[in-house]
This record gives sequence, C-alpha cells and structure tokens, in this order.
Amino acid sequence: MSLLRRIVIVVATACSLTAPAGFAASAVKTPNFEKVKLANGATLLLMERHDVPLISFTAVIRGGALTDPEDRLGTASLTASLLEKGAGNRDANTFAETVASVGGSITTGASTESISVGGSFLARDQKLMVELLADVLQRPRLEQAQFETLRDRSIEFIRAAKDSDRSELTPIYGAASLFGAHPYGRSVGGSEASLAAIKHADVRQYYTDNFGADRVIIAVAGDFKTAQLKSLLSRAFANWGKAGKPLPTVPKQTEITARRVLLIDAPDAVQSYFWAGDVNVAKSDPRRASLDIVNTLFGGRFTSMLNTELRIRSGLSYGANSRFDRMAEGGSWELGSFTRTEKTIEAIDLALATLDQLHAGALEKAQLESAKSYVLGQYPLGLETASQWAYQLATLEFYGLDRSYIDDYGNQLAAVTLDDAKRVIDEVIPTSRQLVLVVIGKAEVIRDGLRKYGPLTEVKLSDPEFQTGQ
Repeated sequence: MSLLRRIVIVVATACSLTAPAGFAASAVKTPNFEKVKLANGATLLLMERHDVPLISFTAVIRGGALTDPEDRLGTASLTASLLEKGAGNRDANTFAETVASVGGSITTGASTESISVGGSFLARDQKLMVELLADVLQRPRLEQAQFETLRDRSIEFIRAAKDSDRSELTPIYGAASLFGAHPYGRSVGGSEASLAAIKHADVRQYYTDNFGADRVIIAVAGDFKTAQLKSLLSRAFANWGKAGKPLPTVPKQTEITARRVLLIDAPDAVQSYFWAGDVNVAKSDPRRASLDIVNTLFGGRFTSMLNTELRIRSGLSYGANSRFDRMAEGGSWELGSFTRTEKTIEAIDLALATLDQLHAGALEKAQLESAKSYVLGQYPLGLETASQWAYQLATLEFYGLDRSYIDDYGNQLAAVTLDDAKRVIDEVIPTSRQLVLVVIGKAEVIRDGLRKYGPLTEVKLSDPEFQTGQ
C-alpha cells in the first residue's frame, strides 16, 4: 500500500461533476513553506496557515512492511499501533487523557512503505504537541501488556473479516498473489499465523532497527510562527540518533504475462468476492493525469464503465471499482467487485469484457471531458485544510517530488487528449489476458467455472496465512 490512503466518497445525481464556470484546478498552488534538514538527517517541513487556530502534522518514518521480518509480517503495524499507547513519562491512559484534555488528536498507522503519525492541536498547545510527538517517535514505551492486547486484537480482526467482511481480504490475497515474494506483496497487518509468532522482544528490536532521525519526515501546517516552531522541533529532535539498520532495496517487480487464478475456498459463502490486478507504475510516473482520467472513466466513480455494467445495467453487483496503488518503485492496478455465488462467472466475464472494451477504443470525446471535469472538481477538495497540507508536504518529500506535482496537475488534466488516454490504456492498463484473478467463494460451486481463466491454485480461507501457493 501507498504512503497513506484516503478515500473520498461522492454521491452525484448527474453523470459527472462539472467544475464551475471559469474554474481551473491549476489555480491550486502550494503555499510557501520552509524545509529544514537537521544535522542528524531529520527533515522538517513547515507551512504557516493562519486561517484557523489549529496546527496539524504528519510524521513519516520510512520503512513500513518493507522492513518486517519475513517470518513475522505485521511487526511494523503492531509497532505503529503501540506508539500512541504510552510514550515518555506517560502510560497509555495518561497519554490519551493528556491529548484529549486539550482537544487534540494523535493517530498512528503503517503502510507498505512507511509508518506514520498524524495529529492536530490548537495553536496555543504547540509546545505540548511537539513534546508529545517527540515522545511518540523517540521514547515510545512499547509495553508488553499493551503489545499483547494489540496483537490478540489484530488476530481477532482478521478472523472477523474472514467471517463477515471478506471484501477487505481480496486486496491482501491479491497483493500476495500478484507480487509473490516481492516486498510489495506483504500483508501490512500480517496474518493470524505471523502475528501469533511475533513476540514483545521483536517489536522492541524492530523499533531499534527502523526508527531514527535519518528515516523521519515531519511536516507541519497551521497557525504558528515558523521561526518559533522550527526552534521547538529542532531542539526536540536534534539529539535523535540514526536507525539501527539501513533501508532495504526494493527489487524490480516481475511482469505478469499470462492470466492465472487463485481461489480461496469459503464453504459457507453465499457471495463471491473477486479481485483482478497487474503490476503497474510508480508514484512518480509522468503520465499521472492521463492515468487518473482513464481510471476514473473505467472504474473510479459511480458512473464508470465498470460500475455501470456490473451494477446499473446488469444488477450483478452493488458496486465495482478500479484503482491504482502507486508506490516508490512501482505498484499495482486492480479492479474489484462481488456478486451472488451462482452469478460469479457471469460477473467476472462481464468485468473482463468491459476491460476489453476499454482497450478496443470505447472512450469518446464526451466521456473524456466528463472525466476531466470530475477530477478537476474533486482535486481541490484534498488541498484545503492544514491537515491535508501537512499530509501533502510529507507525501512530496517521501516520494522525492517537487511542488509542480501539485501546482501543475490541473493544467496537466486539462491538457489530456483522447490520444493521450488511448496511449496510456495501451501502455499501462493491463489487458484481460494479463491479470492475476483472485476469488473468495464457495469452491465446490465455482471451481470448475474458474478454470477457463487460467491455471488455478486453491487455498482455504481458514488457513492462518495469506499464502497463495503460486
């Protein structure tokens, strides 16, 4: 998974969301900010915004699931969760009470490539904010009782998803099947078996190996004076040492040249959940605008080709979508949906046929303009608050992008032509013959039908690992 995932759900009654007359997303410009590099390698990004008396921050530690021990996947995720369960002189309860008493917030999380800490405080509490953030990153308590509670809860969450919300699991099996032994295939949250194998000492060792000033980016936006906050942060983090180990290198992903199928048997299933994906381009790919427009048209909004076919016209599903997950060294493109068990093959056939239509030149000029208006209209909504700007600054720094990634995006969207869209469909969007297909469902009913899609591997949903056998 990418640095941070944020989903905006938009309900529209029209086929597109049209930008107001005279509106141009290119008018969205990155406000001025200061970048500070401390002697120990820590990076500070400071953006003053005095519209509301709040300060928000996003702190990112490079690493994430990429740095998990291979036999203890989920270690980074557990470590991230423990960061807010007591730090410095405050135990878990005191820490939570301190944050709540001033109306602040601190949340932590892990992704494939990073661990992140985000939060917001009133401007008047910036000294406390810096103190708490410094404790979280440099002095987490990582207490054994909290570790055991979080580990056991994480295992139960996976079991609960297997019983009820299986749509959460198809991307996990999908990444494992698509990437195999590549680090991008690792389950960020681990599995029942890998989590059970993690000991308290493993989390402490993970922290020692992977937390340090040379790995951190701290982006802050809001109502503060840059000189004052820079001084506070510099003093708070200047003496932090480096991480105990270097970051691992990420190898090149293996291309998918032929379709293959993974079936996860859920004997009690009355619905089948399916996912199809291919390895894809990195966050820095210069075709971003064209890719976003094409994906919006195919599966990125309610009136997309995929959702129209599977939900609106056929009634085979309540929803179908496609998305990119672009990371530092590559990523994936994937589609997903679900349907009644007896309609599994019909729904998959229709999804793949819709993908074939995209490659056959189904896009028209009017569709392109509709998608451009939709994306242009949505884009500024993620660039309004201090919290959003802190996240964006951290993202730019993390992926080595400059401010043109934000400032030029609107003009790039407006400039996309039908030829540009067709070109990226040919170059980047996979055909229906080069996908990894993953299905969770009742094997005895759908197994034979799935064989027509390619070589089939079968595992059990009850297995305590997300192993694919492929």
